[in-house]
Amino acid sequence: MKVALGVSGGIAAYKAAELVRIFQERGLDVQVVMTRSACEFVTPLTFAALSGHSVISEMFGRHPGQANLESAIEHIEVAQSIQALIIAPATADLMAKLAHGLGDDFLTTLALATPAPLIVCPAMNVGMWDNAATRSNVALLRKRGVRIVEPDEGYLACGMTGPGRLASTDAIARQVFETLGLREDLKGETVLVTAGPTCEDIDPVRFLSNRSSGKMGYAVAEAGLRRAARVILVSGPTALAPPSGVELQQVRSAEEMEKAVLARLKEASVVVMAAAVADYRPAKTGARKMKKSDTPRQLILKPTPDILKSISKSISNRRTSQLRRKPLIVGFAAETDHLVQNARAKLNSKGLDMIVANDVTRPDSGFDADTNRVTFVFPNGKPRVLEPMSKQDVANRILDEVVRLRSKNRS
Repeated sequence: MKVALGVSGGIAAYKAAELVRIFQERGLDVQVVMTRSACEFVTPLTFAALSGHSVISEMFGRHPGQANLESAIEHIEVAQSIQALIIAPATADLMAKLAHGLGDDFLTTLALATPAPLIVCPAMNVGMWDNAATRSNVALLRKRGVRIVEPDEGYLACGMTGPGRLASTDAIARQVFETLGLREDLKGETVLVTAGPTCEDIDPVRFLSNRSSGKMGYAVAEAGLRRAARVILVSGPTALAPPSGVELQQVRSAEEMEKAVLARLKEASVVVMAAAVADYRPAKTGARKMKKSDTPRQLILKPTPDILKSISKSISNRRTSQLRRKPLIVGFAAETDHLVQNARAKLNSKGLDMIVANDVTRPDSGFDADTNRVTFVFPNGKPRVLEPMSKQDVANRILDEVVRLRSKNRS
């Protein structure tokens, strides 16, 4: 999820740097847009280093004299790609421009062009805030649906005391998260997610793997961040960029994934095993490339570690020593036949709290698809069949069940 953070020229501009960090912790991708005046208070380099993106501070090119066709329409591209525009701090001058539809720089033009919700966080001298023109502009913006985060009262940089100080970063963040529909029902939880395939080497050139793209596991990781969880992502080889804010640990083989999961298991309160772990690996890995010949070859395979079984054993040992509460375990079952029957057998044999089953022979539910058609299976009760939906929506439905099961276990 991408947002734009507009920074205008006020002494409170430095506080916007903290907002970048808070947004990133919730998995948001932040594009910072600064007015020329804002650059007098905080350098664009500061925000570029924090956000991982070049800062936009000029209408025609990111720096004067660098105009081209791409930069001339950049405000349209940003406007269409963001889910919210947050302006913090917003000066009296900037709010006047917003209220009267002026677009004389990148930030004000972006505000005119974007259909995304606009959240404005004023910060100014108490006299400016109380001025009739400012009050009229605020009322006009509110009437148009702009969300205003009222400034705090207190000692101001100008030496006066009263309303006008930028609202706290927590108050601004709450408004942003509420606007974006981000929940905090997993706050305090640590979610350990596995994703992607594993690769089992035959020789230095060849390996055994599967068609998993990692999209489902990465969607769960991102959904966990949006619900205020701490997320640890153990990922096999994928072409995906990890969600901003996750603690990423990359692995290659099933054995490496098992070691990584067990090493982080003690930190987890929820485990979602979305990875497609290879069931077999070569009994012996060749030190040199196996040369092609006309003679048939046999490849002897042996089972890979059963990571879910290892998790259950580890949890059992830790429960004996009463180190902490039992994590809630969600498994996945990719099946080609007898979907519910096979999923329930896996659920029972592994001691899972829930399993997500999908028929990978379906075009809308197979590997590398952007959608999924899944069935939730629980130790008790009927299976729950979900309609086809995006993997992001499936991820949220999984975490809805996690929250429900957590609440049930605590009651």
